Amino acid sequence: MSKPFCRLKSRTDLATYLLQNPVLCLWSGDEHSQESPAPPEAQMQAGVEGSGRGNRCCWKCSVTQLKKFFWGVAVVLGVCSSWSGSTQLAKLTFTKFDAPFTLTWFATNWNFLFFPLYYIGHVFKSAEKQSPKQRYRECCRFFGDNGLTMKVFFIKAAPFGVLWTLTNYLYLHAIKKINTTDVSVLFCCNKAFVFLLSWIVLRDRFMGVRIVAAILAIAGIVMMTYADGFHSHSVIGIALVVGSASMSALYKVLFKLLLGSAKFGEAALFLSVLSVFNVLFITCIPVILYFTKVEYWSAFDVIPWGNLCGFSILLLTFNILLNFGIAITYPTLISLGIVLSVPVNAIVDHYTSEIVFNSVRVIAIVIIGLGFLLLLLPEEWDVWLMKLLTRLKVRKKEEIPEGNGDIVSGLQSKSRRTRPSMSSFTH
Repeated sequence: MSKPFCRLKSRTDLATYLLQNPVLCLWSGDEHSQESPAPPEAQMQAGVEGSGRGNRCCWKCSVTQLKKFFWGVAVVLGVCSSWSGSTQLAKLTFTKFDAPFTLTWFATNWNFLFFPLYYIGHVFKSAEKQSPKQRYRECCRFFGDNGLTMKVFFIKAAPFGVLWTLTNYLYLHAIKKINTTDVSVLFCCNKAFVFLLSWIVLRDRFMGVRIVAAILAIAGIVMMTYADGFHSHSVIGIALVVGSASMSALYKVLFKLLLGSAKFGEAALFLSVLSVFNVLFITCIPVILYFTKVEYWSAFDVIPWGNLCGFSILLLTFNILLNFGIAITYPTLISLGIVLSVPVNAIVDHYTSEIVFNSVRVIAIVIIGLGFLLLLLPEEWDVWLMKLLTRLKVRKKEEIPEGNGDIVSGLQSKSRRTRPSMSSFTH
């Protein structure tokens, strides 16, 4: 009998035991082969497959991000061109048709197309097709458990219809008083007003950078007023634009307060409901303005229907991109389209009107634009910035020891090469 394996103490005993028990040698060798790493060829193949999967994942992610970016560029150009185009076309329309409220009423009626256009997109994109009635009922849940009743219509839809009309009317009326560049840049202040109202009403997070942006917006408004020397027409026009931006901010804050967030179908239905409110309850106002000759035109033949329809289509396109562009790109890129409309309007005004771009006006435009861009920063921008700076510091610290390690290892290898080998003295 050989000694038990656990009682072996010396290497000689271990060798003797293994010679007497060859089965144990084979078994231990099999176990070692199972636990040992794979051959180099298998490891190389597995590494190639793993790196291939990683490359494919990275490629898919990069392609997706690239597509989203290109869609974002297309949406930015669409927002910029539709917003600046509608502003310029409204200015051109007023030379032949001096009726801003009637133009507002006419353009708002086109909002009825929101839900039909959304349903067409739903039919092409969604896997589960629903009838228009089913889709309408599902979207009506946004208004409550009972759907869109008359009570809900007057409580949750009518106030927003009034704010929508006031926003567009004040904006169009301001275009009659001042140039389109000032109107477009002053309307960018609505984002600062949204932050202030959200901070006061909705108790949103306080952000110092957004307070700075709001101060810049207010300073830009004052400088824009000073640019024309506080003339009556310019002061009235600036007040109208600021009122329009305020109504727009109030609309957004009240929507979040009373209705919360809406999905694409719910938002489309809500905007179509606003057009119904416009037809039922706002139609009387253009009629009254016509008979009181506040907004009067001699005959329907002189109405520039092409300009009216063109303005309505551009405004509808702008609102579609603003509300549904989030589905294909980043919200920040959409907001950039509004800022880019300012230089577009400035170029058009430079060649079509007698606008004077003095230093005060240019500084005011830059200040308001800077404030708008600061408001686009996300809420956690400071945390992300600190993380980025921390990562950069860690990378610098890691690179320095690695560089020193390379130098030391190089010196050591050089010393080994120069040092004589002990094997040469054994013979």
